Amino acid sequence: MTEPLHDPANRRDLDVEYTTGELDLQDRVALRRVDSLSTELDDVTEVEYRQVRLERVVLVGVWTSGSAEEAERSLTELARLAETAGSVVLEGVIQRRDKPDPATYIGSGKARELREIVLETGADTVICDGELTPGQLRTLEDVTKVKVVDRTWLILDIFAQHARSREGQAQVSLAQMQYLLPRLRGWGETLSRQAGGRAGGAAGGVGTRGPGETKIETDRRRIREQMSRLRRELKAMEKVRTTQRAARRKASVPTIAIAGYTNAGKSSLLNQLTGAGVLVEDALFATLDPTVRKARTPSGRAVTMADTVGFVRHLPHALVDAFRSTLEEVVDADLIVHVVDGSDEDPEGQLNAVREVLAEIGATSVRELVVINKADVADPIVVGRLLRNERGSVAVSARTGEGMDALMTRIEEDLPGPDVFVDVLVPYERAELVARIQADGIVLGIDHTDTGTAVRARVEAPLAAALAEFAVSSPVVSAGDD
Repeated sequence: MTEPLHDPANRRDLDVEYTTGELDLQDRVALRRVDSLSTELDDVTEVEYRQVRLERVVLVGVWTSGSAEEAERSLTELARLAETAGSVVLEGVIQRRDKPDPATYIGSGKARELREIVLETGADTVICDGELTPGQLRTLEDVTKVKVVDRTWLILDIFAQHARSREGQAQVSLAQMQYLLPRLRGWGETLSRQAGGRAGGAAGGVGTRGPGETKIETDRRRIREQMSRLRRELKAMEKVRTTQRAARRKASVPTIAIAGYTNAGKSSLLNQLTGAGVLVEDALFATLDPTVRKARTPSGRAVTMADTVGFVRHLPHALVDAFRSTLEEVVDADLIVHVVDGSDEDPEGQLNAVREVLAEIGATSVRELVVINKADVADPIVVGRLLRNERGSVAVSARTGEGMDALMTRIEEDLPGPDVFVDVLVPYERAELVARIQADGIVLGIDHTDTGTAVRARVEAPLAAALAEFAVSSPVVSAGDD
């Protein structure tokens, strides 16, 4: 039996807080349909190694904790993910349980009800809002008779569609294979391969009898070989990226990583701040390949800004591992500009989800500046709450350009400054040193005299050493002595 989730007659008990062990009986005995989510599998005996073809789908979630609204919000996000992958969402249902059923995710009885919904809607795919074990995946497919995909594989499929660079494609392929390897399965003797075509026969000879290497074993071996090759390729690419970061550090150019939830507006923000011309699309995970662009702070200090892949709740660990070299742009940054969608229903949830990933990759020690984007369409009350709760945050609109000047000022304030103070008189014939001060340092005062350019500034140690011979009255001192 299924019941509309938004039917007022059935909502009387969904807004209360449940204590441990208290689950409403009505929630336990029915799959509850989630309204407003709607926007073929012929044979499930073969495994797809790359892109999953998703067409007409039914979404299934298990609600184990929190409120009904949180459960619906998670399923709504799953619907957006499915649409991004190219699917048409026909139906969404939620099962209230203490924990997912270890055999079928939603329980055997509910799995049969799900089969009826599949037949009723004409769906060819079921997408579960969680990561299924190989056993759950197999059993649920056996009951529903259609392809079953979990949240993790759906996200991997979206990444596979959007990866453009060679590195991004290799990272996605590796993540897919890591996920797929334990989920390969065979279907009895039809997938066995006989050694030499005569295994098991009396004339086969010693060592040739038996089923030989099965197709499942062959598939696993090939996947392991491909994973080894991809890891070698990514290792080589990682060296290139590490070299580029080292060169930026040697030039004393601060690095800013723009991070945040998927579709929060990171690429739009990068375009506003740097004129990068990065693709902006109202879709989840539109940006996978990091883009690094130069910019200047209000004082003229040169910085680099890196647009990074968006995060999402329950981001697959395989993706985090595969994209680790890319995510190191965040770990090695001098400042993380954390973009949050102020118009989202749960911006605090976005902030927490991103911070979980940042903690996983070891970026918690990097200074964070929260930027509340889409302030032009967000609820002012929500924006005000975020500004109060997130100390030092800035509200902007990457679409209209509102708040960009204030953001750049805050970025300059939050960046670690050069640590050496210089007071020098640079001869006009050494004008290149003045240009370096203006490009890489913080100019506190500048004046043009008869004999040269008088500059008071803070710079990095290598540049301070080059300027030492032009010191006006005293040796170079640290910024702390200024």
